[in-house]
Amino acid sequence: MLYTVKEVAELAHITIKTLYHYHKIGLLFPVKVTEAGYRLYGIKELERLQQILFYRELEFPLKDIQQILDGEADRLALLFEQKKLFLSRMGRMEQLIETLDQSIRHTEKGEMMDQQAMFKGFSSRKEWEDALYEQGRYLKETYDVDLLGGEPINPEEMNEKAMEATRFMNGMAEALKNGLKHDHEQVQASIKRHLGFLGITAADFQAQTRFFIEDDFHRSMLENQQTGLSYYIMAAAEAYAA
Repeated sequence: MLYTVKEVAELAHITIKTLYHYHKIGLLFPVKVTEAGYRLYGIKELERLQQILFYRELEFPLKDIQQILDGEADRLALLFEQKKLFLSRMGRMEQLIETLDQSIRHTEKGEMMDQQAMFKGFSSRKEWEDALYEQGRYLKETYDVDLLGGEPINPEEMNEKAMEATRFMNGMAEALKNGLKHDHEQVQASIKRHLGFLGITAADFQAQTRFFIEDDFHRSMLENQQTGLSYYIMAAAEAYAA
């Protein structure tokens, strides 16, 4: 059975304009276009549209949805992954609703609510997922490397790492700006502290800084902060390793 644009729009509770847009960007093609120019859709197209709308509910950008659906994963695998994402979001929503209910009860009674309980359910996990998405996708596509090694994000740990990374990078950028040589005592002391926090060797850090130079994505990240920073850090790492 084939469905017209109007029928599909009514079934999926979306606008005809949306279907035209999905066709235009190559996200969802009709199975057939008649001589009169009418777009027709079959069951496979409806299944793809359903998956598109699931991902839209999860706030995925259209370009990312297209990459996912055009990949090698089959429909069943995608459905299970989407269910996992919705269950995770639902769990967080349930906790936030419980926090709201407690807040209402305490307010109605004129009681002070425990400060810890006031913020139960709030998490920066989603913010971290969003922040790491581009870099994670780049590493996976370019080097087949999982940025987090398959481990779930720990917001507190990530916040701590981010603070240290910001401290170190800002310090190195300031040293470069002030004209300190890469082997200056202050620069080398900063590297020592940074490696102690990361728990890696001087050789590991040296290899990391070389990668930052060779990889366009990461070199640009550093150079956008301070011109010459990627090369400065690599030279400082080599001096420290020596």
